[in-house]
Amino acid sequence: MSSKKQSAEGSKLIAANKKAHFDYFIMEKLEVGIELRGSELRPCREGRVNLKDAYVDEENGQFWLYDVHIGSNPFSNRNDHEPERKRRLLAHKSQIIKWGQKVKTSGMTIVPLRMYFTDGKVKLEIALVKGKAQYDKRDAIAKKDAKRDLERELGGRR
Repeated sequence: MSSKKQSAEGSKLIAANKKAHFDYFIMEKLEVGIELRGSELRPCREGRVNLKDAYVDEENGQFWLYDVHIGSNPFSNRNDHEPERKRRLLAHKSQIIKWGQKVKTSGMTIVPLRMYFTDGKVKLEIALVKGKAQYDKRDAIAKKDAKRDLERELGGRR
């Protein structure tokens, strides 16, 4: 069995942006494809991908992914990829236009949530998000702590 997490639908997780759920309110999610070079697949299989500071921008009717670090491939030749180059995302034109308008008009942004393999293809789950204020983050931490304390109390009584 592989050391990587596998979900019920047979997809293999490459990387997840755990900080996104803490920093943003997630409004909508969308699964898109990503255009990669051949030398980028091996680091993806090995999980050498970082989505921490990544974001998606719409340019000329296409989604582009910025600031995703995909490690270098030690077995590729001198035409190896740049680790933090911008990468084109593959989505339907109507979805790109719809989300592009929401980003321009309502102050939202698009961030990647997780990258994974599905049927041998690399997919990216992106989300339309709105930023949280500092007090919202504190409230989320308080709710999480209260839930953990409740679980501890219920677990101790059994």
